Amino acid sequence: MIRHASIERAALCDTFLEVGPDAPTLCGDWTSGDLLAHLLVREGRPDASAGIYVPALAGRAEKAMAGLRTRHDHRTLVERLRQGPPAWHPTRIGAVDEKVNLVEFFVHHEDVLRAGLGAPRRSLTAEHVAALGHQLAVIGTMLFRRTPGVRVELVTARRRTRIGSGDGPVVQIHGRPGEILLFGFGRRDVAEVELIGPPEAVETVRTTDYGL
Repeated sequence: MIRHASIERAALCDTFLEVGPDAPTLCGDWTSGDLLAHLLVREGRPDASAGIYVPALAGRAEKAMAGLRTRHDHRTLVERLRQGPPAWHPTRIGAVDEKVNLVEFFVHHEDVLRAGLGAPRRSLTAEHVAALGHQLAVIGTMLFRRTPGVRVELVTARRRTRIGSGDGPVVQIHGRPGEILLFGFGRRDVAEVELIGPPEAVETVRTTDYGL
């Protein structure tokens, strides 16, 4: 089985080396070095990674990230990410890796690439697009469930997924799976999607915070 999460990991590491530690990203004021440290803490420091998800513990994650950047140079940290998680980590199992890391690495890779003005869009293989489509089908309902009074329909070349019930207006989000994922995770200014529906409903979809 092709592990697209591993492919995305390797490509992201190549980009980290290319841009260096001080490049901008779409993650607020984080640089590429900050984002790299975040990914390493996320999968290698369970004692600190809770701070990524629990705001009250955010200081732990930030301290761990700063420690990594202080103790190691950028290339060393990139190669650590490239080698994958520790042997005990569940994502060493291919199927778990796909579910946990494919979207994470894809979105953060685009965070680096699309923060650079004029960066060309990547040409993904059909298999890679399909893998992202599978993940969109798995998490799409959860990701877009909070649109108030509006039903959302995700439309890709391979499938349509209607989210929500009732009599509210329907807004279709058309795009490649990766683009719809970027839109759902808040990268709206760079996501290449088309929203079709009543204007007020479209505006609701465009301004709703979908972050998981």
